[in-house]
Amino acid sequence: MAKDKIAYYIWIVDTILRHGRISKNDLNELWMKSPYSGGNPMADRTFYKYRRGIEESFNIEIMCDPDGAYHIDSNESPYVKQFTDWTLNNSAATSVMQELGSSSGRVEIEDVPSAREFLPIVSQAMSKNHMVVFTYAGFARSRPEVGILFAPYFLKLYKQRWYMFGEKDGGGLRTYALDRVTEMEVTSTRFQMPKGIKMETYFGSIVGITSSKAPVRDVVIQTTATRAKYLRALPLHHSQQEETHDFYSIFRYRLKLNYELISELMAMGPDVTVVAPRELQMMIVERLRSTLENYK
Repeated sequence: MAKDKIAYYIWIVDTILRHGRISKNDLNELWMKSPYSGGNPMADRTFYKYRRGIEESFNIEIMCDPDGAYHIDSNESPYVKQFTDWTLNNSAATSVMQELGSSSGRVEIEDVPSAREFLPIVSQAMSKNHMVVFTYAGFARSRPEVGILFAPYFLKLYKQRWYMFGEKDGGGLRTYALDRVTEMEVTSTRFQMPKGIKMETYFGSIVGITSSKAPVRDVVIQTTATRAKYLRALPLHHSQQEETHDFYSIFRYRLKLNYELISELMAMGPDVTVVAPRELQMMIVERLRSTLENYK
């Protein structure tokens, strides 16, 4: 029954999000056509229970307008929206996998390194504002760094890897990949989140996880019409704006120039051309020249 309820919650949230605002009667009509209703309407009391369950499970509040229409606030931080979308998608995928059950060998998924082992420990520390202590085997180090005392402020999933961002004791702000952690435990030492700190402060103007004190720039790229379809479906960044033309599109962003941005643009190959800024053009050209040197 718990599995069924999660499926109900996902259907209700997805239906309301797709319609923007919807009355209880219209929602009920769609519900009766869904595979979950058995042809029966959703009683008011049941809908109230589902609303509470959705808020408790996904931290999503379904609000009711004075005219009786239900909606979910869309004027929220892009990080809240990303979290909501990821949670719903993950729950939907879990439901599908449970349905397939014994049909092993018919679904392939990507691995998320160390999520099962260390993600719960970090989330426990974050929920109580307790520092963690861990050993870190960074790729750039010949030996693991032992006994790192760290205040985890945020978690971020990027390219199937979990990263924690926060303050190292006596070492300033740092980002650590969980798949490079070998040991970790929550300490009894508490930390205070800096006043006004938000994920937007550090990640709002970047692609990926590498931030800097560099200024935010107007990044402009030109893409083929086919590549534009991919970027519409999966935007490079939440600041993305598109200007369409007959055979190409112009995309504009507000971003800091970093390693991940260059890698993302280069991965698109000849489908994308950097229009501005000139500095980003030269960074791409230099990376291409270095790559070509490997084949001489």
